[in-house]
This record gives sequence, structure tokens and C-alpha cells, in this order.
Amino acid sequence: MVLQIAVGTGLLLTSILFAAASAWVMEMAFARGHHWMLREPHRPKLFLVIAGLSVWVLGVITAGVWMWAIAFRVIGVFATLEEAVYFAVVSFTTLGFGDVLLPREWRLLAGMIAANGLLNFGLLTALLVEALRHVRLGQIAVRRPREAVRPPDAPVDGPHGPPMAPHPDATAAPRPAADPGG
Repeated sequence: MVLQIAVGTGLLLTSILFAAASAWVMEMAFARGHHWMLREPHRPKLFLVIAGLSVWVLGVITAGVWMWAIAFRVIGVFATLEEAVYFAVVSFTTLGFGDVLLPREWRLLAGMIAANGLLNFGLLTALLVEALRHVRLGQIAVRRPREAVRPPDAPVDGPHGPPMAPHPDATAAPRPAADPGG
């Protein structure tokens, strides 16, 4: 049991570290292309960002699956690489058909690979959404007209020009009401 936990922990940490390193590389790529993404036209660039991020997520997931599959093959759990990859895909995605099972002495790894898949999918989805949000907010901010710096109490021009001055009677003190009986 200790060997299973040690092997599984090593694979989990390796997979998570790989995902983190690839996220760091992706963030550096975003930083380099930030100004390009904010220039018009926005829609095609947003499409490219979504496509690129999706391919990146699939690449990280695929690398995690292959890492587990190769480990299964190396420790002799499965006779063929195809069987190891199949089990790794089914377990990593938490699909779990149950048609291929780990031997009893390695069955703890099934839960660990499923946990690894859930963690990777969750973290990568969060990073994908945050990256898209960041790009989109930047594009919207660039699209808005730039306002001149002005004091906070200065009046803002409306759509029809500067605001109208208040009527002189509006600023005068209220007059006492006339007495109807007197």
C-alpha cells in the first residue's frame, strides 16, 4: 500500500507541476501578445485566444494521461501500451467504464488518477476562464473613449453638451406659503 501511495503521489505531483509550468509559459505568451490582443479587430483575436487556450488545455490533459499510461506500463500493470493509455484516459477523465481494471496490488492508483484528472480539469478551466476574462476586459477598456483627467467635482458633459445651469429660482430660499385665510 505504501508503494502505491508513493507512486501515485509522485505521479500526481509531476502532473500538477507540469500543468503549473505550462500555465506559467502560457502566461508569458499572453504578456508578450497583450498589446496585439487589445488592438482592433477584437473578435478574430478572441477566437484565436479561445482556440489556442483550448489546444493548450487538451495538450496538458494529454500529457497527464500519457504520463500515467507510461508509468502503468513501466511498473508492469498492463501488458500493452494501448491498454495502459485506454485505462489512463478513462480514469483521468473520471469516465470509468470499468471494463479494464488495475490489479489488486495497484488499485489505489485508480482513485489517485481520477483525483488528478479532476484537479487538472478544474484548475485548467479556471485558468482558461480567467485568461478569457482578462483579454475581454482589456478589449472593452480599449474600446471605450478615453476621458480627460478632470477634478472629481467637475460637471460631466452629457450627450447634448455641457449641463445646464440651474434656474435662479431653484437656488433661492423657499418663500413662505401665503395664508389662505388672511
